Amino acid sequence: MPLRIAWDLDGVLADMETGLLHQAEALFGDKIKRRRSEAAEASPDPASPREGAGEAAAEAPPPVLTLDLTPRQLQRLWRHVETVEGFWESLKEIEPGAVERLGKIAADRRWEVIFLTRRPESAGATAQVQSQRWLEANGFRLPSVYVVQGSRGRIAAALALDIVVDDRPQNCFDVCADSHARAILVCRDEDPIAATAAKRLGIGVVKSVNDCLDILAKMDAAAPGGGGIVDRVMRRLGLKDAASL
Repeated sequence: MPLRIAWDLDGVLADMETGLLHQAEALFGDKIKRRRSEAAEASPDPASPREGAGEAAAEAPPPVLTLDLTPRQLQRLWRHVETVEGFWESLKEIEPGAVERLGKIAADRRWEVIFLTRRPESAGATAQVQSQRWLEANGFRLPSVYVVQGSRGRIAAALALDIVVDDRPQNCFDVCADSHARAILVCRDEDPIAATAAKRLGIGVVKSVNDCLDILAKMDAAAPGGGGIVDRVMRRLGLKDAASL
């Protein structure tokens, strides 16, 4: 059986933070932005690159930008986004080329892929259609997108998914609590506490989409006929077999 994998969009593949930052600067000026990991940027972890420290550093995603807004400013920002034509189509990839690579591996390994998102509507096409266009423009052919309203765990259960990849711990917890799917948390920030807590709950942790794809593709190729692939992935991530959790 082919793997059935759900991928979150914003924070995993699409750089929503920078897109929101540009809109926030137009509304409030440039004083609202800050860098989340300046210390890590100044002192990169020498153990993090897989091969070729220079090349890895050059290809690493830029430091994540985040917003420092009051609740009222945030509400105003989202009202503004609703008026922006094609906002969701305008976003950049966090890891350039990751969407295309995902598409190629999924086609080669015959994965069944669905993209999950809670994006609100903006002007122009629906959030679903804009998301589909964005994925196609970045190299994933014929994407399936579902705009989520409830628990991702219940969606994972209803669709009989094997794996859900997300950047929010709460979404991963929901997947573990409400389905038999396994969750993988994309945690680009150096946060050992969050990573340890996630692993204790049976959630795999990776530092990037490309790391996740490396593991999934390698473990899938090593599992004849797809048998035991989920257990192989989780063991590779330092977790127990799915059946024992």
